[in-house]
Amino acid sequence: MSQTITIQSGALSLLLGLPERGMPDIIGFGRAVAAPELWPHVDRASRINGMDVAVPMAVLLPTGGLGFFGWPAIAGHRDGRDFILDFADWRAERQGRATILTGEDRIARIGIAIRLEAGTGGIIAMSTALTNRGEGAYRLDRCMAASFLLPAGPADLTSFTGMWGREFQTRRAPLPHGLWMQENRRGRTSHDRFPGVFVTAGDESFGFHLGWSGNHAIAIDTLDDGRRLIHLGELFEPGEIQLGEGETYHSPIAYAGPDSAALQTFVQQEVVDWPGGRMQPRPVMLNTWEGNYFDHRPDALMAQADSAAALGIERFVVDDGWFGHRDDDTTSLGDWTVASYKYPGGLKPLVDHVTRLGMQFGLWFEPEMVNPQSELFRAHPDWVLQVDGRQLLLSRNQLVLDLTRPEVADYLFEAMHAILADHAISYVKWDMNRDLTHVGGADGRARTSAQTHAVYRLMARLRAAFPDVEIEACASGGGRIDYGVLRYAHRVWTSDCTDAFERLAIQHGAAHFLPPALMGADFASSPGHQTGRQLTIAFRALVSLAYHFGFEINPLDLTPQQADEIRQWIALYKRLRALLHAPGAFFQLPPHDGRFVWGAEDQSRVVVFIAQGVQMVAEQPPPIRLPLKGRAGGGQWRVAAMHPPHPEFIQGSKGQAALLGGEIPFGLDVLRLTGLPLPMLRPESGVLIEIERIAAV
Repeated sequence: MSQTITIQSGALSLLLGLPERGMPDIIGFGRAVAAPELWPHVDRASRINGMDVAVPMAVLLPTGGLGFFGWPAIAGHRDGRDFILDFADWRAERQGRATILTGEDRIARIGIAIRLEAGTGGIIAMSTALTNRGEGAYRLDRCMAASFLLPAGPADLTSFTGMWGREFQTRRAPLPHGLWMQENRRGRTSHDRFPGVFVTAGDESFGFHLGWSGNHAIAIDTLDDGRRLIHLGELFEPGEIQLGEGETYHSPIAYAGPDSAALQTFVQQEVVDWPGGRMQPRPVMLNTWEGNYFDHRPDALMAQADSAAALGIERFVVDDGWFGHRDDDTTSLGDWTVASYKYPGGLKPLVDHVTRLGMQFGLWFEPEMVNPQSELFRAHPDWVLQVDGRQLLLSRNQLVLDLTRPEVADYLFEAMHAILADHAISYVKWDMNRDLTHVGGADGRARTSAQTHAVYRLMARLRAAFPDVEIEACASGGGRIDYGVLRYAHRVWTSDCTDAFERLAIQHGAAHFLPPALMGADFASSPGHQTGRQLTIAFRALVSLAYHFGFEINPLDLTPQQADEIRQWIALYKRLRALLHAPGAFFQLPPHDGRFVWGAEDQSRVVVFIAQGVQMVAEQPPPIRLPLKGRAGGGQWRVAAMHPPHPEFIQGSKGQAALLGGEIPFGLDVLRLTGLPLPMLRPESGVLIEIERIAAV
């Protein structure tokens, strides 16, 4: 018997129809979805020169071979047979906020379960499971996690590309007719093909993301009537997923939301598993990498910790170089024992010194990798991902350990457990510095999917053993950032590029999907280590301050004047971080003429960051209209402070000076509708403006 299903999250709705047979119809998806009175009485699938029976097009996870000639979301076979899937006997079961749709193909002997869950704030999550109920293996070539329906007509697609050091570069273009595809085969989320897009069609815009840290595919397929289906799911290597009798494939989870704010709030509140059940204020961090590289001397590091504590830094993280014989990146990955020639007394004296100063201590690991020049590889060359007869391909002098082998996972867990159990470590920087190649397991089959699941299991195992330890997800910067890894991590290293000028675009792109509290944004030295660019302390601090503020410096290199200025920026961050990191408080504008604008609001304050990258083309910038969301109350407001107190404005007027000096009150509608008229900033400079309410209505 046909029935309708409604998945409702905030203003976002997904209406489905369960047919007698075939995949569930998508009756509607969006903010203003029509009631389903006409379904299933009106045949929406009739076509000239079509099939003599109704073949719906707009369905969840369409399959091929039965009259649907678009891009199939599920495909597989049993040694060349059972290549057609036609599910029937659909049932719907409610489990809290989730709805589970189950169906059976009794000829192909395949069962399906589609899980749909309404998250808070307008997020709908979807995943798929296929079970082999027949004899013999079923080879699954494709199984998307989710399908969502987009309207017909002109549409714009926003996607995110880049490379090492330039992640999250935003690209917006008209969505073409036909099939748009993105496939990632790097074995990790990747720098160049982030598994998320925004689609704007008419007056509606939707964000879609696949929470998965391995290979992925996103397909946007135009249907015969001009509407589009967007599919998100895992991308398999040939023959990778073979389901034995009774075995089930579980897809990753795909997410759909109405805007960036909804996605940011959702991941901060529902995806991340915070120690103690809630996010604590994000501590100011110092990571030792750019200040020391492989030069580890306990006395020098203790002196740096003293200076860091005096600046107001709250977490001290020792990066690469503390283990094995690690003096460069050619050796010792896999040998997770403290380098006694660097630390004669072990790590404990340094850890104790840092914690006595009132700071948390963090430590860097790269568990998934091994150097050929290591004790581990010499003892267990068979532990790496490899294909018999094929050359072992090095990348960054590394090979990849096969974490799907229990003995490998056990070794890594025990090695990390020994370090964490013996020291007061509250933070692990978990790095992963190469793409995957020749991803073969001991059985000779492709293991990319299984490797990703094995990484998750190892992270979960470590979290279970040390529930108060936070994990930072790093993969040569932003190479593994997604909602899948964020079920185990609490911070992402947004990019290895710490140049504040480059970070403007990187952080703007990442904030489409990530809340600022999770995005590692570190103040670094000038000139920058990656670009050689020289930037002021104020500009470097401003670009980092709204996110998870940290430092990549040797604090002993600072002059007293520099230290004093940095101390003031740290104090400002601590004063504002509750506002900056409150769920739903963050906003940002599209970059315009080299100018980036972002900020946060609550009932009594609005903070606005304005940074100018390149020199403007226009002779006068337009007023800044803020996309305030109604958190801020009514009444009269004024500019309360600017940081730095004397920004590098060009030719400001007396009226602008009076406005910025707090002499001119205004209502928030001025900010929303008219805009804040600011002078032009010099390139590579910025200002943080605090706006406060001075009188209620």
